[in-house]
Formats: sequence, structure tokens, C-alpha cells
Amino acid sequence: MATSRREILKFGLLGLVLLAGNSDDASAQSRTRFVFANSSAFDSLDPHTVFDQGRAAVRFNLYDGLLRFVDNPPKLIPWLAESYTVSDDGKTYTFRLRADATFHDGTPVTSADVAYSIERILALGKGPASFYLDLIKPGSTQTPDPHTVVFNLATPSAIFLTTVPNILVVNSALVRSKEKDGDWGAGWLARNEAGTGSYVLRRYEPAVGWSGQRFVKHFAGWAGQPIDQIEFRTVQETNTRVLGLMRGDFDGADGLTYEQIQRLRQSPNVQVLEAESMRVFLLALNNSKPLMNDVHFRRALAYAFDYDGFIKNIMKDSVTRNPGPNPVTIWGTPPGLKGYSFDLAKAREELAQVKQPLRRITINALAGYSESEQAAVLFQSSLRQIGIEADIDVTPWAVVASRFAKAETQADVTPVWRSTFYVDPNNWVGEGFGTRYHGTRTMSYYSNPVFDQLLDEALLTSDQERRRELYEKMSQIVSDDAAGIFIYNTRWFGPYSTRVSGIRFSPGTNGNDIRWATMTR
Repeated sequence: MATSRREILKFGLLGLVLLAGNSDDASAQSRTRFVFANSSAFDSLDPHTVFDQGRAAVRFNLYDGLLRFVDNPPKLIPWLAESYTVSDDGKTYTFRLRADATFHDGTPVTSADVAYSIERILALGKGPASFYLDLIKPGSTQTPDPHTVVFNLATPSAIFLTTVPNILVVNSALVRSKEKDGDWGAGWLARNEAGTGSYVLRRYEPAVGWSGQRFVKHFAGWAGQPIDQIEFRTVQETNTRVLGLMRGDFDGADGLTYEQIQRLRQSPNVQVLEAESMRVFLLALNNSKPLMNDVHFRRALAYAFDYDGFIKNIMKDSVTRNPGPNPVTIWGTPPGLKGYSFDLAKAREELAQVKQPLRRITINALAGYSESEQAAVLFQSSLRQIGIEADIDVTPWAVVASRFAKAETQADVTPVWRSTFYVDPNNWVGEGFGTRYHGTRTMSYYSNPVFDQLLDEALLTSDQERRRELYEKMSQIVSDDAAGIFIYNTRWFGPYSTRVSGIRFSPGTNGNDIRWATMTR
């Protein structure tokens, strides 16, 4: 670091960036109820264990972190913290908390709650824990006073600051009172909440979804006519989401194909918002299994996917070809990276170099996500042309996510999206293919000592140009080894009711952060 301590964010900036969402008028009147048709089931509400885009609405509406990503391109703004400083050696991060933030039960937020939250994340070892397990030792976080929390990192980290929004703060006294047999309140918090977020949980049914009431006393304040009630309802049937939007039963939905988006454009009750996102669609390959651990077999698979056909015929040219693991909208991809093309002749050449006996492979598509299912069917057909048989298994995201936790349970191929959890190429290529992330954030179980050495350096250095060079090298290695099959970068299409305005899209929240929105009757 260039200076011994730098004050990065100040409280004055918070008032500037909250814009219309910040007002001292806590009595601002609501208009109506917002109902979102969610393609994934909310099987748990625990913000420290459930960590994916499909169930992200819990994190962004019921909880807050010290910092928050907003807008597009994403900006990191102060949230529960009003300022922070970084030590000269890059290992000590000191955050100053707002004095006016409270939990939903009225308890003031203190540094003890932040310390408890990071300790809980580390102890549970799930969700966002992989960001911190190597960085923050249990018991190392200090609370010199009720409004100051100090993170003492084991080593400098180039990505720590961008991951801070994922340290969602829970009411330590409340959660402790619900602990059973040292479970850190996991049983209780899976079905309840203990946050400071813009909305207070009112009802939760795992098979149905959850609803919340506006937290009038939220520290960021309210302006205009905010939405008073929100409901995120599980609706896994795609056509039901479409028809519900057109009829006015739903005010927003996700997981729709471009054809369905085009259909919705014709409805007088629906508006379609658009934005470039940072969400890569890929065929995640389990590099650890027999055959899948052969680079020639993986290259054969990479040459056997019809990229242009999928993008033009299924996606209707609504997305951008993404040849590498990082989204095309962020740095860290080598200039001119071409990736693979659909070439069955080259696929057969690679397959001829495979020494292991061929076997049927498994493709695990995501239920309720038409593009995932269509990619699986398209791939199955082209694989058959080069002599590879594949079985397709269609399961809900919760099942797919649980299978990713172990190399033994992950399918050979999974058509899936890699979303934005923090804005750094490590979010994609680093976590996707580094050995250190096996069992936590990986979708590949890929291991390469050269790649891992580059990753270790990239996580330590603060030199931006050196980091760019390192992530470009890592991206090239992953491409050369066909460790995954990279297809496109998502363009976000947010279908909402015409009654809704003020959606503040950011790649990190994917339009799920409802506090900014307004509705008319």
C-alpha cells in the first residue's frame, strides 16, 4: 500500500449514492404488494449457508452487509459501515459502523454482531465461507468499541474488500438464544431471520416461498412510495411464470428464455428492462472423474457443442459469445482468446487420442431453466454423432448445488450459470478452477499446479497490472485444457409489471434488491 492508513469511504458518500432510496421520511407511504415468481425453491433462509443467485433475494432484502454493490457497472458503496481504513501491509481492515442501524427487533447493530457473523460463517464452513477460511482465523476479529470492527487477515488479499458485502450481519444475541447443541442457530435460522434488511420476514414455507414487510426504520431511509410488502414465490414451471406476468398475478420473474421475453414484450401489462450482466453460461465439467480427467476427452466435448446454433437458434442472438471463464465485460481474459468452435471432425481427432474406454456420461440440467435443459438436449445429440452416449438428469437447483459439494456426486456435465458474487475475475476463473476451492466454490474439481501457483500470487499482490497478467494466463490455461465449456455472457432481461419502477439492477443482485423499487396501484 502507498500509505500507512487510508480512509476510503466516508459517511458523506453514503448520502450521495443512496439517491432516492435515502430519506429521513420513515413514514413514506407504500402503494401495494410486489410478488416475484422465482424459478428456484427457497429451501433455507440462512444467509451464511445458502449462497447462490437463484435464492439471492433473501440476502439482499432481509440482510445487510458492511458494504454493498449497486448499479451497473457495479459500484461498492458503504452500507452498515460508514467508513473503513486499510493498513500499510494490507492485512488490517478497520470498519466504522453507522450509529443508527438496528436489527428488526430494534436492537442496535454493534461490532460484536459483525464479529459473531464472521465467526459463524467460518464455523459453518458453507456459503461464503470459502472467501475467508484461509484469510481470517477464528477469534482474530477485534471489537475495540461498539462501533468499530477490525479484521486481521492472515495474509494480504487482493479480493477481500470486494467480498465484504457477503459478510451479512445477524443479530448475535437473538441467534445465540436459538442455538442447539452448538449448531450456531443453524436449525432456527434456516426457517427464520435475524437481520437488519429493508424487509422483515413475515411468512416462510419451504415449498411455497417467503414474504416480507417493509422495515420502516431501516437506516437508509425511504422516499416516495416504496413497496410495503414483497413476496418471493417458488414457481418452477416456466410457462406459469410467463402467464402469471401477463395476467398480472406476478410483478417480476426470472429464468425465462429469450422467446418468452419476446412474448412478454407484447403484453400491455409487462415491461422488459435490459442490461449487460456478468453471468457466464457454461457446461461445468467434473474434471476428477474417469474420462473427464483426460484433456483429449474434454477437448472432444468442447468441440462437440454447437455454440453458434445454440446462441442463434435457441438464444435468438440475445447473448454474447463468451469464449473463456470470465465474462467479456471484465478484465482478466487474454486479448483474442477464441475458445472452441463446433467442429465434429476435430472432436473425433481428440477422441481418438483418449486411452481410457468410453462410457456413458451424465448431464445434469437445471429444472425450471429452459436454457439449461435445451443445452443438455442439444449437447446430447451432437455427442451421439461422435460416439458418446449421454444421459440427461433434470433436477432443481438445490439438488444441483448439493451435488457440486463433492466430486463424487457432481455430474460429468452441468449446464449452469456462474453468477457475480464479487466483482473480480477470481469470482469466475479463480474459484471455478483453483484447487483451494474444491468442495466450496468450484464447479470443476480441476487441479493444475501451474494454475494454482499463478492463483496464489494473484490473490496476494495488489499490483493491478500484474493481477491482469496473472488472470489472463490462468484463463488461457483453463481454455487450453478445456476444463470447462464456456458458451455466453448473459444479457439481463428483467420482465416486470408495468406498475413497477425504480429497479436498480446490478450484476451482483440481478434485480433482486427491491428496496429501490416503487409500484403504482
